[in-house]
Amino acid sequence: MATLSIYDHLLMGSPLRRRGACIVISAALALVLAFATIVHLGLLAGMRFDVVLVFYQALVISSLLALVPIMVLWFLDRRERETPSLCVAAFLWGGCIATALSLPFNTAFFRIIDIWVAQNPILTEVLGPQATVLIAAPISAPIAEEIAKAAGVLLLFWLLRAEFDNMRDGFIYGALIGIGFNWFEAALYVAQGYAQHGEAPYGLQFGFRYALFGLGGHALFTGLFGVSVGLAMQTQRMWLRILAPIGGLILAMAAHMINNVLPLFAALANAEAGESPQQVEELPSMGFLSAFITGSMIQLMIFVPFFLIIALAVWRSGVWERRVIREELAAEVGSLLSADEYSGILHDRMLRTRRIDRMHPRASAALVNAQHELAFRKRRVRDEGSDPEQDPLVAGWREDIRRLRDVA
Repeated sequence: MATLSIYDHLLMGSPLRRRGACIVISAALALVLAFATIVHLGLLAGMRFDVVLVFYQALVISSLLALVPIMVLWFLDRRERETPSLCVAAFLWGGCIATALSLPFNTAFFRIIDIWVAQNPILTEVLGPQATVLIAAPISAPIAEEIAKAAGVLLLFWLLRAEFDNMRDGFIYGALIGIGFNWFEAALYVAQGYAQHGEAPYGLQFGFRYALFGLGGHALFTGLFGVSVGLAMQTQRMWLRILAPIGGLILAMAAHMINNVLPLFAALANAEAGESPQQVEELPSMGFLSAFITGSMIQLMIFVPFFLIIALAVWRSGVWERRVIREELAAEVGSLLSADEYSGILHDRMLRTRRIDRMHPRASAALVNAQHELAFRKRRVRDEGSDPEQDPLVAGWREDIRRLRDVA
C-alpha cells in the first residue's frame, strides 16, 4: 500500500478534496486576504514614516516575546504534534486576518459612541477626554475581535477536521490565533503611543500584553473558544456539540469584556470619590518588568475562573489522550509496537513524554507521534460508527509507522 502524503492526512474528510468546493473556498479566502492586506496597508499609509519605523521595531520585539507562549503550547502538544504549517496559519490568522476584520467594526462603533458622547457632554465631565474609549472598548472589541478570531478556529475545524481530536487541540489552535492577534496589536499600540506622545511605550505595552508569559489576554480568550470546539469534537452528546461552541464564544467575549471594562470602572470610582477626570491623557512611565508583574497579578485576579476552565480542559484532555492511546494501541502490540513500547504507554504520565530509548531522539519522536495519530484516528472512526479497519487514514498511519521503523 502506498504511503499517504501529508495532504492526504490533513484533508481526510475535508471539503477541500472536492474540486468545486476547493475553488470556491480558495477564492473566498483570497478575497479575505486581499481585504486584510488593504486594511493593513491603509493603516500603515496613515502613519508618519517615523511611526512606521517604530511599529516595525516593535513587531520584531513582539515576535521574540511571542516565542515564549508558543514554546509552552509546543510542550502541551507533545503527544500528537499539530502540523507546523497549520500552527503558522493559525498564528497569522490572528495577527493578519482577525486584526483586519475587526478593525472596521471597531472604528465604526467608536465613531457612533463618539457622536453619542458629543451629544451628552456630562459623560465627558464624568469620564474625561477618554470617555469614548472607556465606553466603546468594553463593547466593540469583545464582540468584533472574538468573532474574527473564532472564525479562524472554526475555519480550521471545518476544512481540516482530521486535525482536531480533543479539547487540547482546540486550545492549541485558539491560543495560537490569540497569540498572533496580540503579536500585532502590541506592536500597533506601541506605535500609536509614540505617535501621540513622542515616546514609544515599549515597556508598558509589552509588559502588560505579554503578562503571564503571553498566555493571558487574547491567548486566553480565544483558547476558551478553542476548548469548546474541541469539546464538541470529543463528545458524543449532540446537545453538547451544539451548545459548547456557543458557550465558548460567550465565555471568550465575557473574559475580554471584563478585561476592557476595568478602566471604565476606575474612572467611575474616581468620579464617585469626587476626583476630577484627567484633562490630558498621560503616558504612564513603566518598565517592562514592572508592567509584566503588575499585569500578571491583575490577570491572575480577574481571570481566575477562566484559567480554571482552561486548566481543567487541558488536564482532562491529557487523561483522554492517555486512555485512547492505551486502549487503541493494545491491538497493535506485536505488529506496530513492541511489548516494551506498550509498557512505556502504560507508564506514561501527565508531564512525561514517551520515548523509544534505542532510537535517535528525532526518529523516536516521529514514530511515537505516528503511533499516537493512529490511536486517535482509530477512536475517531469508531466514535463515528465506522470500522477502523476499513479506514484509509488508519491504513496510512500504519504504513507510516512501518516506514519510520524501517528507516530507523
